[in-house]
Amino acid sequence: MATSEVQTVSAAGDKARLALAGALVIVALAAFYLLAQQGAWVQWGGLLLGLAAAMVAFFTSESGRQLIAFGRDAVREVKKVVWPERKEAMQITAYVFVFVVVMALFLWLTDKTLEWVFYDLILGWKK
Repeated sequence: MATSEVQTVSAAGDKARLALAGALVIVALAAFYLLAQQGAWVQWGGLLLGLAAAMVAFFTSESGRQLIAFGRDAVREVKKVVWPERKEAMQITAYVFVFVVVMALFLWLTDKTLEWVFYDLILGWKK
């Protein structure tokens, strides 16, 4: 069972970088709306430039470095996965499809049977 650890940002530099990243996102959004008179290229350029600066500020913090390390670990784990061959994948897909169709027919038949029992036999409500 995995342990759940609560990690907090403790270094003042990390707190400042995260605050700067948040402020840059707000500035980027404000620039997008304030530069609407300048044209679409300037408007989108201001937004993208602000978001890029926010990403740089975030990824230089400890939280950003941990996120990058998590992504590398995830890619490494995905490379370890043994993927099924095409024939096996097609067979499993066919089995799942047949199971779903059989279950759908069973549920439809059950629904219609209960509808007939309750509405026609018990209540006498003919359609």
